[in-house]
Amino acid sequence: MINLQDEEIENAYLVYFDNEDSEHELNEMKELIRSALLNFEGSNCVKIREINPATYIGEGKVEEIAEIVKQLNIDVVVFDLSLTGSQLRNLTNGLGVKVIDRTMLILDIFARRAKSSEGKLQVSLAQLEYSKSRLSAISGSVGRFGSVGVGSRGPGETKLELDKRKVDSEIIKKKKELKEIQKNRDITKNQRRKNGENIVALVGYSNAGKTTLLNTITKVESYADDKLFATLDVLTKKVWDNGVQYILSDTVGFISNLPHELMNAFSATLEELHDASVVLIVLDASDSHKYEQLKVVEEEMSKQNVDKSRCILVYNKVDKINKFEQSMLKTFDYETCYIEAKNNKGVFDLKALIRNRLTNL
Repeated sequence: MINLQDEEIENAYLVYFDNEDSEHELNEMKELIRSALLNFEGSNCVKIREINPATYIGEGKVEEIAEIVKQLNIDVVVFDLSLTGSQLRNLTNGLGVKVIDRTMLILDIFARRAKSSEGKLQVSLAQLEYSKSRLSAISGSVGRFGSVGVGSRGPGETKLELDKRKVDSEIIKKKKELKEIQKNRDITKNQRRKNGENIVALVGYSNAGKTTLLNTITKVESYADDKLFATLDVLTKKVWDNGVQYILSDTVGFISNLPHELMNAFSATLEELHDASVVLIVLDASDSHKYEQLKVVEEEMSKQNVDKSRCILVYNKVDKINKFEQSMLKTFDYETCYIEAKNNKGVFDLKALIRNRLTNL
């Protein structure tokens, strides 16, 4: 396992793309880079007129970025999209430094944050499925920059030799292990149902404050930080509140354009929504993209057959916006609560809403 204290911090340069949402994507990628414990040293916004199959960006832009990379002493260039194996290899050769894409960056963050056996298995499976179609790039030119640092971290186990047959074998093995964990989870769920235990599930985008809210309600200290994917594993805590008992469950946070490898690997963590008596949809009131985020969350809830009547819309971080902006927050026919989880403001009212829902089931 990598000792993060002995690990050198790498300098990162971001390549993102010109579109109507560029500013939001830039800010989100900066947060992801920070969450991966990289030094953000600069960025380049590229306008794509025609995609170059070999490098995605044109040869002139590759040469331009290569010069910047030398001047800034960059260790890794991060592309804000998913690259093919050949594009990774060609860009690595053209820029002369390690190149990773958005998926590799998020996988790296997940590898850092997974703590439970299930979380580590899920991360490892996602890494294997991602690398399977990019073996030549990952084990070839990309690999010449060493086997440590961003893009090469695993969730605590020995790095796999990149051989297709071995990758296939490992994928099958890890899927079987996850099925066994799923069986145990189903047994626990059935026991909860027999005992009449209610689940209250937290759902929302990463960094909306779900774990902070869980800590505030349950009076415990689970790790929470102002970073994307600060927590990864599902957290469950029992709550006793004025005679009402329930299990509060914090699911993994969403992020825009979450790679499909990760959605498949982490779908089990969202199954708590299916069994929840009450679902708390937590939004960051100060986020300019909160309504787009809500739409993505609603789509996932629909897949899990969650009826909107079971949901409470929770606007967190209302202290970060002014009174007029607060008055303009939309409710979308949800029962709505406005809180500052970090300062325990509005949480009393939210707990009352939860109690009322559960006592009237």
